[in-house]
Amino acid sequence: MKYISTRGNSPALSFSEVLLTGLAPDGGLYLPESYPKVSDEELTELRMLSYPELAFNIFKRFVDDIPEADLKKIVDNTYRADVYRYARKNQDPRDITPTLKINENLYLLSLSNGPTLAFKDIAMQFLGHMFEYILKKNNTELNILGATSGDTGSAAEYAMRGKQGIKVFMLSPYKKMSAFQTAQMFSLQDENIFNIAVKGVFDDCQDIVKAVSNDLDFKKKNKIGAVNSINWGRILAQIVYYFKGYLDLTKNNSEVIDVTVPTGNFGNICAGHIARMMGLPIRRLVVATNENDVLDEFFKTGNYAPRPSDKTFHTSSPSMDISKASNFERFIFDLLSRDASKLRELWSSIDKGGSFKLDDEAYRSIQNFGFISSSSKHQNRLDFIANIYKNYSVMIDTHTADGLKASIDHLDSDVPMLVLETALPIKFEETIEEAIGIKPERPDDLKNIEQLDQRFEVFDNDTDQVKQFIESNN
Repeated sequence: MKYISTRGNSPALSFSEVLLTGLAPDGGLYLPESYPKVSDEELTELRMLSYPELAFNIFKRFVDDIPEADLKKIVDNTYRADVYRYARKNQDPRDITPTLKINENLYLLSLSNGPTLAFKDIAMQFLGHMFEYILKKNNTELNILGATSGDTGSAAEYAMRGKQGIKVFMLSPYKKMSAFQTAQMFSLQDENIFNIAVKGVFDDCQDIVKAVSNDLDFKKKNKIGAVNSINWGRILAQIVYYFKGYLDLTKNNSEVIDVTVPTGNFGNICAGHIARMMGLPIRRLVVATNENDVLDEFFKTGNYAPRPSDKTFHTSSPSMDISKASNFERFIFDLLSRDASKLRELWSSIDKGGSFKLDDEAYRSIQNFGFISSSSKHQNRLDFIANIYKNYSVMIDTHTADGLKASIDHLDSDVPMLVLETALPIKFEETIEEAIGIKPERPDDLKNIEQLDQRFEVFDNDTDQVKQFIESNN
């Protein structure tokens, strides 16, 4: 299995090489040369597997440069009940991503039981073990540079803390995360963790990461890697729970489901797209956005117009406050039948701060990939948090509320709808209290996290300043 860049001007690499490289040298994102297909017989066999067994079965189709015995050990260390200990009442932590029934045709896939209470843990925990394995095997080190709008940063830091050969430099928008999210990251005192609060929005942080990664000399000299969803390892790990959700909701392979995914950077739903390309019977993938509805506009019109920082809204679902979805390039690559020259032409405009509009033929072909979309506003979130709690005694976070609103917009009484939960509600207490008048109950070990000492740097929106900081801490 080799991996190619969406922009077509970088050499094909192995899985381990792609994991350490992150962004391709030509500025593109890596994808497998082709997607492995899952046959009807194989899908039936997957129904019998535990989550670690399912993950191993999916991973080995994409990873052929690591001995299977080693890969299985990594998977077993990653997906353990003691790691995913924040499961809801009546859910088994060994299930890793349990399904929660809301009503007869509407379900939540619980993805937020890991150490940072967000779906990012599912992939980051895998990346942490995988990075450590590959670095030890190659006797080398890695400086991970990432950007977060709230959840990626803490998931990465908790997965990488104390890992040999790894330092993490995480950028976040200054004073634009929830107090809980901020405390999760900034309270870590591990010597290999460095938090940098950037005066700007998430897209500014993401642009700095890309600028550093595109400086190939600096990247090589300082051994820069990535944990944002531009890293293929993140997408791979997320593919697994689409299979898990489908198998939970169906009794045989002739049944189809719809899946709704709250998204900002398009990584989570990109994994669903790939699962569907592998043959998983997903009928529709519903893109749920908040007020930063660039992706909703695209799927409704074919026009992709990322907004500048000053036009990106700060909302009550802050992890989705993104106007330039870095993983979107992977989907467009497939939409264009993997024509790298066409993709380069479109992204030459995006990289200069512009936009593009698909021609009619390309826009019509979106329906072949099952995508539809919807957007939400603050009041929608409050209404759905309140209604789900009142009617079903289930407390949801703000991003999951965006997902539920989109799922209702597109609900079909004949097809089960699975909504991917993105975080537990305790990460967004203020909005939950606004919606239902009570604060979510916290586990004992997280009750006073905001009172812990915090360690972080505040930087201007300046790539050179970040580079200097990385060099001074090597």
